[in-house]
Amino acid sequence: MARLSPHKTLSSLSLISQPRHLIRSSGNGAAQAFSSSCRRPDPDMKDAAIGEQPVEPLTIADIEARRAKAGKLVAPTASYSDSDMFKSPQAFKGPKARRWDHLLTEESKSRQPCMLKQAAKHLKKPGLISLGGGLPSPENFPIERMSFTVPKQLMAAHGSGGKGLPSECVDVEVRKDDVAADRNGGVHDLSIALNYGQAIGQAQLLRWVTEHTELVRAAPRYADWRCALTIGSTGALEQALRMFCDRARGDTLLTEEFSFATALETAAPLGIPVFGIRMDEEGLLPDCLDELLEGWDPAARGGARKPHVLYTVPSGQNPTGATQGAQRRRDIYAVCQKHDVFILEDEPYYFLQMPPYEPPAEEAVGEDGEPLSSDLQHQSIDEFLGGLVPSMLSMDVDGRVMRMDSFSKVVTPGSRVGWITASEQIVERYIRHAEVASQGPSGISQLILYKLVDETWGHEGYLQWLKQLRTEYTNRRNTLLAACDKYLPRHLISWVPPAAGMFLWLKVNHKMHPEAGTKSINEIEEEIYNSCIEKGVLACPGSWFKTEQDQPLTGLYFRTTFAAASEENMAKAIERFGAAVMDSFGNKVERS
Repeated sequence: MARLSPHKTLSSLSLISQPRHLIRSSGNGAAQAFSSSCRRPDPDMKDAAIGEQPVEPLTIADIEARRAKAGKLVAPTASYSDSDMFKSPQAFKGPKARRWDHLLTEESKSRQPCMLKQAAKHLKKPGLISLGGGLPSPENFPIERMSFTVPKQLMAAHGSGGKGLPSECVDVEVRKDDVAADRNGGVHDLSIALNYGQAIGQAQLLRWVTEHTELVRAAPRYADWRCALTIGSTGALEQALRMFCDRARGDTLLTEEFSFATALETAAPLGIPVFGIRMDEEGLLPDCLDELLEGWDPAARGGARKPHVLYTVPSGQNPTGATQGAQRRRDIYAVCQKHDVFILEDEPYYFLQMPPYEPPAEEAVGEDGEPLSSDLQHQSIDEFLGGLVPSMLSMDVDGRVMRMDSFSKVVTPGSRVGWITASEQIVERYIRHAEVASQGPSGISQLILYKLVDETWGHEGYLQWLKQLRTEYTNRRNTLLAACDKYLPRHLISWVPPAAGMFLWLKVNHKMHPEAGTKSINEIEEEIYNSCIEKGVLACPGSWFKTEQDQPLTGLYFRTTFAAASEENMAKAIERFGAAVMDSFGNKVERS
């Protein structure tokens, strides 16, 4: 049996190389739906600091072989674990990350290990009788058994609307004594899930996310990286901001000029001013970031210190839907190296990267007459992973990136489980905070996810699920864009087809409004929004996502999503939105 000990002593396994391909969004002939006044980076610029990406990623076969050699995982209640116990031998190669004491807050640096959590490491000693920690006896837990039904084998994509079903479902059962009885896998059970655990998360699921991080080629280029389970990206962000930003020393935060509203609302009560960086159709502009940092004047900014933290959503950015290409990510990383900025990389939509949009009349078809988008599901795992834009974390040589992943957008948001990947120092500080805050994600959620993504699907099954989901969202995106082509007045509304995620950012040309000279952008926005509600459609005003709320709007935008509505309802909604815009403009503007 494999007990919790570092796997770095195991023999190295064979690896394969796989090239990467960049997925970019394509224009639709309309004006760009972003504002920009900064110079663009030189496309020929080299990245000496980053260098070449690793070319020998871990494979599913490698993981399976390592697990077979190690034997069954033994991780009882509140077991201590960390990613070093589950990383592959090649993951320990390379230098160690930089230390970040100079950026951490006094609050973060003052946190000490939880004594009761530390004492749990002695529970594995044979014959030890515990009269210490207050772990309740599982005999007093009122839940004896749980079962749920999940897809076992996944069909090819079934198109938008979610009408298809998996080819086979399987009932998953878990009991309180499965580990003791060596039943239902014998690795995890309710006696562990229902009890207290470590803030880093249960070893069973931590092993899976550590392996997954290497498998999808997201691991950084230094040796001492680790993962920790979280209660989702919002909770992880709140802890990260408290680790790096302190209102008492005048700290600030950087992000895109339009950003995830909840992220802005997380920073506000912490007293952290947030400054927006201009964007184009590919997201945050690195030269604008550089210019802002280069010319930072604390006196002109009310005493605010030069920012040392950047929060960014590189793939399918919320709300704009923009996706940073590989070179854009390298350019942003290089600017952050230059100015010693720590990066919070939020990647909930990373695996929802899509091919360029083709209008229905122009959509390419295969030999069978079906749209080529339907062939996405038939890609191999290597082709799927090789087609993803590299994560900023995978470019990290310093330890200056903390990537936040989540099951929310690709499995279920109600699980409230995600994970971070960062240097050992940053993960350790994160855990010290979690020990006295969330104490880690729900044990039941971790158990259900472990049973699903590890025992039932395995790594290959989970990646097949992601492929299917990517195809589903591609079809949904195409449906919404086709409705836009059909119903929206192109002389007034423009957009860039998103290359990832679940959002479409619509730009309304407010300058053509008959009352543009007397009404503000906010007033026109509110008028259109109210008209949308009256007509039976909800589209989120762009002002909700504006990073610097004290600055006037420079453009009129609305965020729409293709995540949930049916194909029929998406078309109705876009038609109603177009009518609301035309009503506001009085139907008096001539079409170009």
